[in-house]
Amino acid sequence: MKFLISFSLNFPENCRLSFLAKKARGKLILFFFLFFSPLLVFSQTITVKDQVEDEPLVGVAIYNIDASKSTITNEKGEADLSQFDLGEEITFEHLGFVKKTIAKARYFRNGFIVYLSPETERLNEVVLSASKTGETKTRIAEKIAVLSTQAIQRTAPQTSADLLVEAPGIRVQKSQGGGGSPVIRGFEANRVLLVIDGVRLNNAIFRSGHLQNAITISPNALERTEVVFGPSSVIYGSDALGGVVHYYTKTPKINSTKPFSGGFISRYSQATEEYTNSLDLEFSFGRWASFTNVSFSRFGDIRMGRSRKHGFEDWGLVNLYSNNTEEFYNPDPVVNPNPNEQKGTGYDQFDVLQKFVMKLDHRTSLGLNIQFSESSNIPRFDRLAEFRDGTLRFARWDYGPQKRFLISPQLQFNPGKKWMKKGTITAAFQSIEESRIERNFNSITRESQIEDVEVYSLNADFYADLREKRNLSYGVEFTHNDVQSNAFAEELILQGNRIIGLQPRQLISTRYPSDGSTYTTAAAYTNYRQDINRTSTFNSGIRYTFTKLKAAWNDQALVDSNLDRVTTSNNAVTATLGYVFRPSSKWQLNAVLSSGFRSPNIDDIGKIREQGGTLTIPNPDLEPEFAYNGEVGITKFLGKKSNIVSLTAYYTWLRNVIGRAPFVVEGDTTTDNPNTIIFNGDEDITLANANLGNAYVVGGTFDINTQVVRNLRFQSNLTYTAGRIFDGNRPLPSILPWFGSARLNYTKNRIDSQLYWRFSGNKNPEDFSEGGEDGLEETPLINADAIEDVDRFAGLPSWNTLGAAVAYNLTSSIRIQLSMDNIFDRHYREFASGISAPGRNFRVMASVNF
Repeated sequence: MKFLISFSLNFPENCRLSFLAKKARGKLILFFFLFFSPLLVFSQTITVKDQVEDEPLVGVAIYNIDASKSTITNEKGEADLSQFDLGEEITFEHLGFVKKTIAKARYFRNGFIVYLSPETERLNEVVLSASKTGETKTRIAEKIAVLSTQAIQRTAPQTSADLLVEAPGIRVQKSQGGGGSPVIRGFEANRVLLVIDGVRLNNAIFRSGHLQNAITISPNALERTEVVFGPSSVIYGSDALGGVVHYYTKTPKINSTKPFSGGFISRYSQATEEYTNSLDLEFSFGRWASFTNVSFSRFGDIRMGRSRKHGFEDWGLVNLYSNNTEEFYNPDPVVNPNPNEQKGTGYDQFDVLQKFVMKLDHRTSLGLNIQFSESSNIPRFDRLAEFRDGTLRFARWDYGPQKRFLISPQLQFNPGKKWMKKGTITAAFQSIEESRIERNFNSITRESQIEDVEVYSLNADFYADLREKRNLSYGVEFTHNDVQSNAFAEELILQGNRIIGLQPRQLISTRYPSDGSTYTTAAAYTNYRQDINRTSTFNSGIRYTFTKLKAAWNDQALVDSNLDRVTTSNNAVTATLGYVFRPSSKWQLNAVLSSGFRSPNIDDIGKIREQGGTLTIPNPDLEPEFAYNGEVGITKFLGKKSNIVSLTAYYTWLRNVIGRAPFVVEGDTTTDNPNTIIFNGDEDITLANANLGNAYVVGGTFDINTQVVRNLRFQSNLTYTAGRIFDGNRPLPSILPWFGSARLNYTKNRIDSQLYWRFSGNKNPEDFSEGGEDGLEETPLINADAIEDVDRFAGLPSWNTLGAAVAYNLTSSIRIQLSMDNIFDRHYREFASGISAPGRNFRVMASVNF
């Protein structure tokens, strides 16, 4: 509630009624005070904003002179000041902004808004993922991108994978509607570490191809997301070769001024037929608090763009599709009345987050984090579009319901000792279920593969404040993965076109070791950071990691009769050296030397997978791959310190890089060709993950973030990547040479609008990986009679899209947002994706906070 009261009573000093006038004026003032004082009592909410960007500030500390009264701003930058007296001096403090102290009565004259001025550059915001303890950007040498609460709200992503596109230097690959595999510096899947609330999402069956695990986190439950670029194995261990994506979910606040609050979001997207509803509920009391988020999304078939500026008129069109379901049988493909509609891309997603926080004493708190996610069947579109012998191959190819359950208690304590100023112990249990269901046309045999993974983990992270500006963090980590893999075939029992039952199951080859497998890691690390002087900071870290893998195959459905049991163990020492130099308030220079490694997991060593006439089989002799990285960054602050231009360049040398290669099954006699094998009645070329030798990845990112005029901000980034395997000068997978984006934001009062542009360069067919990870066969066909794929397919055409969005805050609690993506309805595909991107997509979202 906002109001303005203005009145004036002027009496001449020599008037003989001046005394009566003064008395009347006093009564009038008293009347207004008594009339409006109830409103002041019930409307004492203030909003704190960034003076430069006019954006709400979250987590601003507000307190009186002796700090006997205090509160903080919520995710909307709001706080209730009713506990403070009207004439009391109140201080507003937030890291990276000038501290402000004013009398409470003044904020009424400011229209219920207090503006804080940035005192340092945006790089000075606190990030959590670089050291797990919270550190300012000016002391961190690695490149880090932060997607704040405001960025998530403004983007309104459909999934948490889609959110990552907003971070400069990241792109996302998709093979189906329910997809989303982030790629960082040319590294993808199990070479990028996903973390949620301090718990690793990467497990023993994270594959080297494309993943969709990022969609098991609702973006509506996120408070922020941080991306650390480059090898980060000192803090996070194996898998973080390309970088770390750390999702932080919303956390309840103890002793908030509002004991109960909540919010509701509803969104509709036209080109993807998306309907999403999300509900937040938060309870806050003196010693404990609770937060709940429930989200449900339903996605329909994706309509691709109609404007084919790339010149390939038939590329991606869906002329035939399968309408087979769990209950319906059709022996033939169906003609699609609208080839621009990608039949078989819809799915449902349900997510729940429940958090409790309890304050045990003034130094100790206990948290409990419970997460559950489940999808419907997710049709794998690129496999359903696969042709063989002139017609569609698969009547069904679904990922079964993808389920993820996590329960994680966390103890935080602050003993205040020199060698242990604070610490966090995080235990976690995860249960993950994945499955694959497929059936060929003109076949009544349905094959199912089911994977169950249980992951137990324990992390202990500690922080020591040795001396002023000298910090030490250290910790230990333990994880244990138990993988059970089952596979069976069932014949359908039909009644006309209806499936009325199934014949008894017959065992077939499992995807992973059929007698079970385990993957265990143990690690210890230490990280030291010191400000050498006011202009420079030095960082160093070292980590030791041990891994052990056990796998066993039974005698049923073996592909390679030589396999029985496999046990491998590996260990590695990785390190980081970083240096930050700030010669003046206008410049910052960063330099990093780091190493990382990835120990082969169950998917690398023990997978059996058929696709497109090739069969990937186990290779128990696989060794770890290592990365050695050097990078430099330079940042220039333009005028106001929130305006920056930065350039980061890196070179990563890979040793024993893992990739697919031809593999001969010793002793196989199913065919005369040693490079093929009969599998499920088909002759397939055999491949396996192997150590391909040494390779390199080189690249850089250019970023600009500047305020053009007041309320108008421009952001842009350009990323370049190149990589080859030295042996034979062969291409590495997942390398897209050029991509980037530009964004123009205008924010004033209740309006938040933006214009955004994304683009991608082309990639020539000879630069696609030889192992098939890049999906050259998904690019336009130019010569069906050619023998070699590099002559048959055109490679990836370049593309660009334009979008716009506008949000209007009807009140402090109600927000309406309209967006239009791909305004010109361009047809395009992201690199290595087996599905075309949505065409012109109109989105509308409404959010209410209470």
